[in-house]
Amino acid sequence: MIEVVPSTWDGHGARLRLRPPRALSRRQFILLFAVLSGAMWIVAMLGWWGVNAFAPAFALLHSAILALALRALWRGGERGEEIRIGPEAVEVTTSRSGAVFRAHPYWVRLCIERGGERVSLASSGRQVQVGDFLGPAERRELADTLQDLLAAASGRNR
Repeated sequence: MIEVVPSTWDGHGARLRLRPPRALSRRQFILLFAVLSGAMWIVAMLGWWGVNAFAPAFALLHSAILALALRALWRGGERGEEIRIGPEAVEVTTSRSGAVFRAHPYWVRLCIERGGERVSLASSGRQVQVGDFLGPAERRELADTLQDLLAAASGRNR
């Protein structure tokens, strides 16, 4: 998901917030876990009643693995990037590492590789890939938006 926000009070520059799309809300993830675990525990209890003493132990192990997998999936959806483009600087920050790129907009080059599958910003020998968690159509939209914003910030025409 790409969200464009005006960066400063005087209207110069912009800020792009990039987040991976999420199919479920937090409540829906918890409900999914409850439904999957509940169905598994029903089958485990039927197995235990049918003289399978290890069924509850396997259900407990499976519940823990399912909880860890869903938690990892949810945490993966929390990552994001923020790209600030202003007349003085272009900055890229990530939710995990903080600031990863900073350069003057005039010297920043937008690199679009493999038909829009990879979008990156480069300057002075440094390069940072942006929006790698977005879908192909969103990456093309990101490339177009970045191209327009960089041209406006550096005073170049598109």
